Amino acid sequence: MGKQWMAMGAAALVLAGCASDQARPGGTPVAIEGDSITLETGPCFGACPVYAVTVKPDGTGVFEGKRFTAVSGERSFRLSRAQYDAFAGALAPYRPASGDVRYEMGSPNCGNAPTDMPSTEVRWTRAIGDGQKLHFYHGCRSENAALAQALRDAPGLLPIGAMIGKGR
Repeated sequence: MGKQWMAMGAAALVLAGCASDQARPGGTPVAIEGDSITLETGPCFGACPVYAVTVKPDGTGVFEGKRFTAVSGERSFRLSRAQYDAFAGALAPYRPASGDVRYEMGSPNCGNAPTDMPSTEVRWTRAIGDGQKLHFYHGCRSENAALAQALRDAPGLLPIGAMIGKGR
């Protein structure tokens, strides 16, 4: 009898480990410790800030200033779970179901677009190593205004404003 209870307990632990892939009420995936979201901006013709920021639900983050930012190089920072959830939630409607989605000139997701605009790439990586990627060229914004606005606003939900620079 004791071995049966031990086997049932082990099975419950295995199933509990799977619970992190289930959705919260409302359909939002539950983030687990090894998950991460990386938002990376691309250059434009001008002085657009170019940086990458990676955040995890455990409250750790890394900012890497590349060009036209107040901070150059990598800096670690902390964020609250509420900040992570707000950032993840703002980007969740645009997360591809699988694989990569690209919004760029010449793609079906973008009509005529001005040149020399910046881009933003978001990568969602799960602890098991798979993930999704969204690439958005900001010249495609007229057909995708809500997406463009979400990508512009999302970094403001994180404590990185001083690293990006004033007014950016």
